[in-house]
Amino acid sequence: MKPILIYCYDAYCGWCYGFSPVIKNIAAAYKDVLEVEVLSGGMMTGEEAMPIEKIGPFIQTSYKRVEELTGIKFGEDFLWHVFNPGQSDWVMNSEKPAIALCIFKEYYPGRQLEFATDLQYALNYEGRDLDDDEAYRHLLEKYSIQPEAFYSKLKSEEYKEAAYYEFALCKQLQVTGFPTVFIQTAELKFMMVARGYTDPGSLKERIDNVLKEAGI
Repeated sequence: MKPILIYCYDAYCGWCYGFSPVIKNIAAAYKDVLEVEVLSGGMMTGEEAMPIEKIGPFIQTSYKRVEELTGIKFGEDFLWHVFNPGQSDWVMNSEKPAIALCIFKEYYPGRQLEFATDLQYALNYEGRDLDDDEAYRHLLEKYSIQPEAFYSKLKSEEYKEAAYYEFALCKQLQVTGFPTVFIQTAELKFMMVARGYTDPGSLKERIDNVLKEAGI
């Protein structure tokens, strides 16, 4: 089997947003060697889903750390919700963006990382509410996906189950935070190469070591 880079992320994870340029560059650098699989982690589902009113004060300080370490920028439209949580109706729930990713994979399996990072840009820079169906419409245009078909799938049980299957896979891989990256070199062999934000040089070095050990 061709080795697989498995990127466990969550659409609502600020550190994953900061990690987006790193993982995209790594995927491009290893495109001839590694398949790429993105798994949604379900960081904010069920009782963990919460209104921005509750989590906004935490993000007010944490987003600055992400910017300082990664160089990424959060957009003014996103930060308005963060700094005016009492006036925002946002609920941060990982379920819908995870379902959207599962649908998208069916259309473009080779572009799933691009779509996942587009979702994060839509939230963290453009300030789109990923719990709102309309947040996805501009991406349907970008990727030439027929809206009626997409929205029908977004409400179907089949794709919801697919999303929860991904959440379960992340748990099975013992992922406790995001981003986390594995290299799968055999059916049951998974090597973790990143836990939390990791700079490109360190990540590349770890991937090279794993591939070398696997004789690839």
